[in-house]
Amino acid sequence: MIWPAIAILGFVTLQRLAELQLAERNSKRLLAEGAKEHAAGHYAFLVAIHMGWLAALWWWAPGRPVDLALLLLFAALQVGRIWVIASLGRRWTSRIIVLPGAPLVRAGPYRYLSHPNYLIVTAEIAVLPLVFGLWQIAAAFTILNLVILAVRIPQENKALRGLRG
Repeated sequence: MIWPAIAILGFVTLQRLAELQLAERNSKRLLAEGAKEHAAGHYAFLVAIHMGWLAALWWWAPGRPVDLALLLLFAALQVGRIWVIASLGRRWTSRIIVLPGAPLVRAGPYRYLSHPNYLIVTAEIAVLPLVFGLWQIAAAFTILNLVILAVRIPQENKALRGLRG
């Protein structure tokens, strides 16, 4: 039966599109307020990885059985995702945009981790393919994501360093 996968992937796709709209709106507002974008060169690769991951799932997941325990884990990750976005509020974007003089966010999951969003996204990239038994997609895109995060996180830390002092 293909409908469970279509429903799950439809939800994730619509969620990501809505988040991109929110991120774009927040980015434009932050830039208009004097914020600066940092390390934009890797952004296209980040987007390509996420689009490729979703495309691979749309191609291979329909018709495959759904592991309900892993689906519940993925749902729990969505709660974490919402917590991250809500904690950053109007400062949440998919780019590295820093508003000079603004304090670092220390609310929500940022009380415990510097980059909770990246932890959640990495887990999502691994877990959702496993919901459908697609371990190859989980492995390949988790590795690609970790490679891009090895570039992104140091750049983000560098951009945020001025706010910490």
